[in-house]
Amino acid sequence: MNKLLEKIHKKSWGYIAGILWCSTLLSSCGKDNYEAPTAQLKGRIVYQGEAIPVSYNDVVFELFEPGWQLQNPITVTVDQDGSYAAMLFNASYKAFFQPNQGPFIAPADSLAIEVNGNTEFDIEVLPYFMLRNPSFTANDRNVQATFQVEKIINDERARNIEHITLYVGKTLFTDGRTAVASSRMDGGTVDISQTINLNVDVPFLTPTQNYIFARVGLKIVGVEDMVFTPVQRLEL
Repeated sequence: MNKLLEKIHKKSWGYIAGILWCSTLLSSCGKDNYEAPTAQLKGRIVYQGEAIPVSYNDVVFELFEPGWQLQNPITVTVDQDGSYAAMLFNASYKAFFQPNQGPFIAPADSLAIEVNGNTEFDIEVLPYFMLRNPSFTANDRNVQATFQVEKIINDERARNIEHITLYVGKTLFTDGRTAVASSRMDGGTVDISQTINLNVDVPFLTPTQNYIFARVGLKIVGVEDMVFTPVQRLEL
């Protein structure tokens, strides 16, 4: 009799476990069958309508959908040309920059963004510096850059220049992580009232290529992310 009861008991728990497993499976399938978001939110991080170039995969902001409890934020990465894009559902969102994100001062309050179909929304920020009128030339494997520096913030929030660096790389994604050569000017020697010149020799590349990418980056004291010029392709 005890063995019979034990067998019935095990069989009952088997049925219960099967029911629980099926319920979990159906729940997961239900989640997986949600429609994918179809609305694209895109725009730029700008100062007075001008995009702010940064290094790729470094500057992010977060989107929240108000009304949802315990939701995880949607992290949006800013591309190196200052643009961004995200696929979302039609809804009202709040955009928020964490402290010390980007070579700029972001809005202190979250920004309301209404997404209804494909939506464009530029986010206005206040950069510490901007690099103006960049020009690049290549002569016999020597890359030269000329540009000006404009100091945007001049009040108590102002910061100094740590260094300005000319980077050359093999791909469009050129910065301090990928450069094959660079030339650096320390911040204490920078005179922003004058046009600045930097140059660097390009090493011979393996595999060989007859072009290079160049850009200038400005590092701000106490700020991790740099502000850049747009990337320029140069023929060698």
